[in-house]
Amino acid sequence: MDMLYFVLQHTMFFMIPLLIVALGGLFSEKSGVVNIALEGKMVLGAFTGTMFIRHIQHSIDDRLAEGLELTGMLNILSNPVPLLFTALLLSALTGVAVSLLHAFASINLKANQVISGVAINMFAPALAIYVAMLVLEVQHVRFTNQFRIESVRVLGDIPILGPILFQNAYITTYLGFLILAVTAFVLYKTKFGLRLRACGEHPQAADSVGVSVAKMRYAGVLTSGVLAGIGGLIWVLPISNEFSGSVGGYGFLALAVLIFGAWKPQRILLASLFFGFMQTIAAANTAIAFLPAIPAQFYRMTPFIATLIVLAFTSKNTMAPKAAGQPYDKGGR
Repeated sequence: MDMLYFVLQHTMFFMIPLLIVALGGLFSEKSGVVNIALEGKMVLGAFTGTMFIRHIQHSIDDRLAEGLELTGMLNILSNPVPLLFTALLLSALTGVAVSLLHAFASINLKANQVISGVAINMFAPALAIYVAMLVLEVQHVRFTNQFRIESVRVLGDIPILGPILFQNAYITTYLGFLILAVTAFVLYKTKFGLRLRACGEHPQAADSVGVSVAKMRYAGVLTSGVLAGIGGLIWVLPISNEFSGSVGGYGFLALAVLIFGAWKPQRILLASLFFGFMQTIAAANTAIAFLPAIPAQFYRMTPFIATLIVLAFTSKNTMAPKAAGQPYDKGGR
């Protein structure tokens, strides 16, 4: 059972960022804007968040080393929970800033949405490494991971579910499930969700009843930026104590999750669980006793091989929003 708990816990670590970022892509594509830039937004969101955490932790350590008391904001941020949520907020704002560029190019300039996204993906790691080298003189942003919860009171003692969800866990796991529930509600139970989906399916029809297609598409892309930005930081926290300018292709895996999930929140949850398990095999294969002893390189290829196989068999049966990737032409039909 201990091995089963180990595998499921690590699956959660890898699944949650995939889930959040894929839901971000869902908002963008439901509005009609293809979002290839999820990888770049994750990178910059992770960079901003880890840089902030590192700066605060070093400031606290310096004051304590000098025998000074913590006051004001430093005193508040010495608690891991406010520190984590402040870092997530900064990561979200970073995602929004990058998304503004993508939205402006895609919506106002009617540029090719794929090219715009690829440009952001190429630019983001270079910017993160450059700024890290400029500020820290190394490209690795190291921080102390103080966010793991040993055990949630009462809930951690529940048989089976307790060890999986409420022991050695992160608040970000619960945040991921909350975002899933809010996404499903917003998209299918609110006027905003109806209008957003209409702009991705038939923008001319939405425009004819007074819906601003441009505003709805901006809302979708910026929401995508929020979720991709925090998804980048959430990817780093459970698996490392440093960020080096890469999220390991997770933005592209999130796109695969979005397609495999057929642009539906519930199916995206199942798809992210599957790819999270594949990533667990790739990252923790040496600690999983029931796996055969083959070179680790083969296991590291597992998520990407699974992506190719899954998309080859399922992409023909999934339908993206009809107007996704098409700049809106008010005079078109």
